Amino acid sequence: MSFDTRNGTRGARQPSASPFFRWLNNRAMNRIRRKGGRFMGMNALVLTTVGRKSGTERSTPVGWFPGPDDSWLIVASAAGGPKNPAWYYNLAAHPDEVHAEVAGQKIPVTAEQLHGTEREEAWHQITTASPRFAEYQTKTDRELPIIRLVRRPQT
Repeated sequence: MSFDTRNGTRGARQPSASPFFRWLNNRAMNRIRRKGGRFMGMNALVLTTVGRKSGTERSTPVGWFPGPDDSWLIVASAAGGPKNPAWYYNLAAHPDEVHAEVAGQKIPVTAEQLHGTEREEAWHQITTASPRFAEYQTKTDRELPIIRLVRRPQT
């Protein structure tokens, strides 16, 4: 499946990459790793991608929803910002070099963007469980990408 969602032309103010925001993300990731997978009232995991330009591993906390066959669904919402988050482009560049840290385990996963009926069903599930994502969608003119993380077989 292709990663093909273009940036929008309008949206909410996106979180900055300021030192404070990096500190906050690091605290969130440490908490998720230490105490399990809930943060700010929702399931959370630590997503580790490989930078599309730098080739360096990048980690970020993201909310997740259960997908079929023990997969995880994540939304590239950027809080309703006009641009996709950087991790979205990292996934697009290296979909098979991704790890999800869930319940104290670092799990190799493959990332797939959902489209069509699959996306619509997942979107309904996500917005029913967490209406804030429907609010994010109203703030931007881009369709918020939904990504399914599927466990990679051990080699």
